[in-house]
Amino acid sequence: MPLKRRLRWAAIPVGIAAAAALAGCTPQELHGFLPGFVEDGTPATNHTDMIAGLWVNSWIVLLVVGVITWGLMLWAMIAYRRRKGQVGLPVQLRYNMPIEIFYTLVPLILVLGFFAFTARDQTILETQYEDPDVSIVAIGKQWAWDFQYNGEDEDEADAVWSMGVQAVPAADGDRDESKLPTLYLPVNKTVQIQLESRDVIHSFWIIDFLYKKDMYIGRDNLWSFTPTREGTYAGKCAELCGEYHSAMLFNVEVVSEDEYESYLAELREEGNTGPITDAYDRLGNQPGTGGSSRNLEEED
Repeated sequence: MPLKRRLRWAAIPVGIAAAAALAGCTPQELHGFLPGFVEDGTPATNHTDMIAGLWVNSWIVLLVVGVITWGLMLWAMIAYRRRKGQVGLPVQLRYNMPIEIFYTLVPLILVLGFFAFTARDQTILETQYEDPDVSIVAIGKQWAWDFQYNGEDEDEADAVWSMGVQAVPAADGDRDESKLPTLYLPVNKTVQIQLESRDVIHSFWIIDFLYKKDMYIGRDNLWSFTPTREGTYAGKCAELCGEYHSAMLFNVEVVSEDEYESYLAELREEGNTGPITDAYDRLGNQPGTGGSSRNLEEED
């Protein structure tokens, strides 16, 4: 039987076995064990699938290149090993133009390919909504988060906000998740978040959303996306920003539109209205103690 026919017949069962194995994978396994995916396959945002696809496909290409490279190295070590009785140097070959062109062009094509796909996806990720359903300002500070939910007024008079404090662990190392700053987002609504810093460079990272952006003083970043699955998600600062960087945590609650509006109404009833800058408190709690700086001032 000719070699090509043998390879063709061998490829059929291999392909069937691969398809069967992939069919039994969970959505998280199919997406490279990345966070942001659940059993029913619903991604956390409208961009999560795209980000995971870039990651997984890049690894597939790299693994194929790695297998070929490792195979050629192993073959060369075995085929051209020094055998018993051999002395001196083997025959030296130079200027094999076909091979030199091959190992120059292939890496160049790979680099250009990775750049093209990354640039394409980054352009989509960085395209901002012109008229989002929800406009929010997220403010990083040492070492907590503030969130302002903008309204329609240009002077932010109808905005509402929540001011967070840093995570403070108990003696056993656990922390009360309910006391972390919480960002509320309505599901299936376009969201634009303006990222600001009060002091040093921070990085806004919602882990399951598979994307993070830095926050600077004097230069605001924007991030636009659409949450597509209700749930509670963990967030943190991803830029070393000082002594209590590890305590700079927050939660994200993606809820229905009615729940979102109810939450904004609660903030309004509490008097948390207008620009958050007017009520800003840099340290909402004393580092490492969990005590509110306002409460300590009142006690004094």
